[in-house]
Amino acid sequence: MGRWNSLRNQIFVGFVLVMLMVLFIAGIVAYDRVSGLLKTNAEKHIHQTAVQANGRLDALISQVNSLTAQVADDPYVQRLLSNEKGGESATFNQRQALLQIVGSYQSFMNGVQSMEIYTTNYSRIFPMDDRSLDGRLDRNWITEADKEKGRLIWTGPDPEDPGVIMAIRRVSLLDRAFEHGGYVVVRMQRSFFQLNDLDDADDTLDSILLVDTNGSVVTSNLEADLNVETLLSSDRSIVQTRDEPYIVVRQHSEITGWTLAVLTPVSETTEGVSILRTALLISGLFGVVLFLIMSFLLSTMITRPIRRLMRAMRSARPGAMEPNIMVSSTMEIHKLNEVYNQMVYRLNELTQEVYEKEIMQSRTELKALQSQINPHFLFNTLEAFYWSLEDKGDEEMARMVVAMSRLFRYIISSPNKNEWVTLADELEHAERYLRIMEMRLGERLTWEIQLSDSMRTVKIPKLLIQPLVENAILHGVESRIGPGKVSVRVDASTKEGLVHIEVRDDGPGMNDQRLQSVVHALNGGPAVSDKGTGVGLINVDRRLKLYFGNQLGKACGLSVKSEPDEGTIISFDIPKDTEGAYDSWQNDSNRR
Repeated sequence: MGRWNSLRNQIFVGFVLVMLMVLFIAGIVAYDRVSGLLKTNAEKHIHQTAVQANGRLDALISQVNSLTAQVADDPYVQRLLSNEKGGESATFNQRQALLQIVGSYQSFMNGVQSMEIYTTNYSRIFPMDDRSLDGRLDRNWITEADKEKGRLIWTGPDPEDPGVIMAIRRVSLLDRAFEHGGYVVVRMQRSFFQLNDLDDADDTLDSILLVDTNGSVVTSNLEADLNVETLLSSDRSIVQTRDEPYIVVRQHSEITGWTLAVLTPVSETTEGVSILRTALLISGLFGVVLFLIMSFLLSTMITRPIRRLMRAMRSARPGAMEPNIMVSSTMEIHKLNEVYNQMVYRLNELTQEVYEKEIMQSRTELKALQSQINPHFLFNTLEAFYWSLEDKGDEEMARMVVAMSRLFRYIISSPNKNEWVTLADELEHAERYLRIMEMRLGERLTWEIQLSDSMRTVKIPKLLIQPLVENAILHGVESRIGPGKVSVRVDASTKEGLVHIEVRDDGPGMNDQRLQSVVHALNGGPAVSDKGTGVGLINVDRRLKLYFGNQLGKACGLSVKSEPDEGTIISFDIPKDTEGAYDSWQNDSNRR
């Protein structure tokens, strides 16, 4: 699970998912827009073809209309029909002459099968036979032609010859105030309406279907089996045939009343869409493969320096950590590696410091152990001195020996035991030291210790106050002419939660230069002293910072105030609640 949950795999999968989503959305949008555009263009093309075909059909109808109008208005035909109207029947020669006249008009137009001329009583005078008009056509068409008063009426296929389309118009006699004079019937071949030149010119696969008002097919180049009634009655733009669906565009002719339908297979209009779909799939597949490669390379480029850094971290061992030498073009990776190297350098420094401190501590413990070899011998000896002095009646010296014995017992103990004491115990130890020094200095030393009851049980590291008292006697009382005083005061600090401890003497004090040298020594500079080693204050200051530095921060440590001829005040603050530092010390002691 962890292997597949690596950063490289997450980046790789994330990039691939985003890319697939982008390609999917872009492909759908492009497919929808382009396919819609292709379909719209196809429908426009079909509609344009239908309009063009309908215009072409109207032009052909106009030619037929013009031809029949010329025949109806011919002077010879007008005179012959006028005589028939007046009761004078045409002779054989007169009717024979119509053959040449009608033939001359037919020669001007291809597709005319024949032309027929009838009188008002439906008798045919051309061609020369005795057939009547009502025997050729349904009376409804004759009535329709009478209503239109000279407009050409298309009646549909010839009942006697389905390959011929018939049309009729009434003849108006010009010299009789447009009185009804007869009828002209024209018979046109179906091929006249094929409109094949449109398909050849556009190089399309459009099919054209021409249907008359009766629903009969005038002309068609549609090979599929199609129900004409369904085609004309349906309002849908797509009609399903037995073979395949067709897109249909219908045009209605106002001249003939016929319906022209242009049919295009749906497969032809969607051919471009299929090509588009294939192109999108191929380009999308190519894009996915390319992005997979790029995502893999990019994720590898990002995670490779991180893996190198991880290997360097795994191989690191305390005390032997090596920096990771790596140059990355990525700013964040370079910064991370730089921070790691800085951590390595710092840890090596800290390890060295800890190592040196451990050596120093080991040496110190060794010396302490050496100094504590058979300490009972020292205590027993002091006890022997005490009883000897008691027997001799030298009580003052006996008290001094007892004080020294207790002083040594307080100081000489295991380094890992009794390190923390109460303020009451620490001040009691300082008092024993002051009594011993009082025996040595006599009337030159007076001292005072003030401890509030609320502070007696506060925990404090051992031997923090006594070195300050020792310093006050050494540099204060002994450096002064005449008697001197040392005061120790422990009370609540002005800062909340702290205990203030102050050791004051009325010695000669220090000038600014001397005071600055002491402060400099406390801050890490060389110890300067004209008496002793001068390390007592430094030792106390460092121990305070070691124990309470985390709690007090920069405020931790000794504070030294001194004025010439006014004495010196050395003070420090500790937390009233020292449980945290005390528990930390105990844990360290248990580990050791």
